[in-house]
Amino acid sequence: QVQLVESGGGLVQAGGSLRLSCAASGSIVSINAMGWYRQAPGKQRELVATITSGGSTNYADSVKGRFTISRDNAKNTVYLQMNSLKPEDTAVYYCNADLATIETMKRYNYWGQGTQVTVSS
Repeated sequence: QVQLVESGGGLVQAGGSLRLSCAASGSIVSINAMGWYRQAPGKQRELVATITSGGSTNYADSVKGRFTISRDNAKNTVYLQMNSLKPEDTAVYYCNADLATIETMKRYNYWGQGTQVTVSS
């Protein structure tokens, strides 16, 4: 069974920084893209950043220049370094991974449970 476990969320003042981590575990054969999404109260879940197994990245316009996504393939872990945080970054942040397991030998999409990020003004 696959698990994506996020950590690193919390409360920070505007202008501060946080680093989120997400570790994938289970009978994983391969991981393609990994990414971070967020959902603020009353809003739809939106893409924050993604990274392929080869290291190609994609960012939402609202976080470009402030957030950096990276991954450690050996640890099946993806990170999100968030700098210059703004109150509008407040949301639950979800990890996402497109991966295959020994059981399925086919890629499916998996989500973490989410971690709260709150930025105070």
